Amino acid sequence: MFNDLFAEVSQGFGTKNYTSTVPSFGRGHEIVVPHGKLIYIPQFIDQKIADRTLDVFFENDQYAWNETNWHNVENINDLVWKNIAWHQDTIKMYGKEHTLPRVSAWYGDTGKSYKYSGILLHPKPWSPALLWMREQLQKVSEHHFNSVLLNWYRSGQDHLSWHTDAEKELGKNPTIASLNFGEARRFVLRRNDDHSDKIEISLGHGDLLIMQGELQHYWQHSVPKQAKISKGRLNMTFRQIHSPTEL
Repeated sequence: MFNDLFAEVSQGFGTKNYTSTVPSFGRGHEIVVPHGKLIYIPQFIDQKIADRTLDVFFENDQYAWNETNWHNVENINDLVWKNIAWHQDTIKMYGKEHTLPRVSAWYGDTGKSYKYSGILLHPKPWSPALLWMREQLQKVSEHHFNSVLLNWYRSGQDHLSWHTDAEKELGKNPTIASLNFGEARRFVLRRNDDHSDKIEISLGHGDLLIMQGELQHYWQHSVPKQAKISKGRLNMTFRQIHSPTEL
């Protein structure tokens, strides 16, 4: 499976052929890059649990997860979601409001609010399923996460532009763990000072990617459009939000 995802795995990762080693816990691939580190674990979550995750997280009062063209559903914010409070946000650009090309939800400890792109998110309380996911991550990351941003890409039309997760409340050198379910999507990183230096990973059903070190200060990442993909993808990025007194 690993060779299928990386055509040049024997030579390394990305345009600079970064090499990998097996992490100390014995699973996956640890990729050391300038100013950071990536840990990639294919099928970190068992397929049966990953399948069930999609059923539970998208349960609502009107539509079936796998039988709906979600880009034709105009009332996502009005649906009664059973387990995750999905919401499609809007941002203002050049005096006009634009709907974000993805649907999101924010969960975490009380008081751990998060602001990005002018959107202020207040956390919903942890659900048992999210707490279980967090527990699995902390076994391999040795890091405490107090919040999680869930992004739902309804099809390959939904995307995430180039950015860094370097907001002040994330603290210095944040560790961010990304769990992925549903359709595999391209995840691309590039150096801030050299856009030709790129690493691309296809993150699939149950896969885990952890970003560590100074990565957020020196590398950008994105989830580009993929027009041929018609089905959805769920991404959860677990983070640690710091209060002002902790910074």
